[in-house]
Amino acid sequence: MSSGTLKCPECGHLLPVYKNPVPTVDIIIRYQGGIVLIKRRNPPHGWAIPGGFVDYGESLETAAVREALEETSLTVTLRGQFHTYSEPDRDPRQHTISTVFIADGRGELQAGDDAAEAGVFTRDNLPASIAFDHGNILADYFNSRWSTT
Repeated sequence: MSSGTLKCPECGHLLPVYKNPVPTVDIIIRYQGGIVLIKRRNPPHGWAIPGGFVDYGESLETAAVREALEETSLTVTLRGQFHTYSEPDRDPRQHTISTVFIADGRGELQAGDDAAEAGVFTRDNLPASIAFDHGNILADYFNSRWSTT
């Protein structure tokens, strides 16, 4: 769906401008018998699965490894794609589409980038305040074969 036009600064032709969902990644990092969540420093606040926006020219896999390192200080080995989540209201800031990866983490967990805190959680001790649709993602994860492998 075009949301208008923009004049090309080179040739002057009118070009359509499209308003498309923005690609993101989230990484369920298995670490020390649980999974890593970060407490967000910026709105929307709450605990979240580490992740973020895919940079132009970057693959989803590269973005997942980069975001995991930036937010948790952990080096991750991606084990596979879990699901893609695309509900238009999943992020209150804008329409995003997130591809969720499962990864194993190594190193010393430390909050970084826009994470105020980082912690390891299990199904039985998840925080009450979870941002975005990450509560649904975590429920799907804990009910999947991935949580037992």
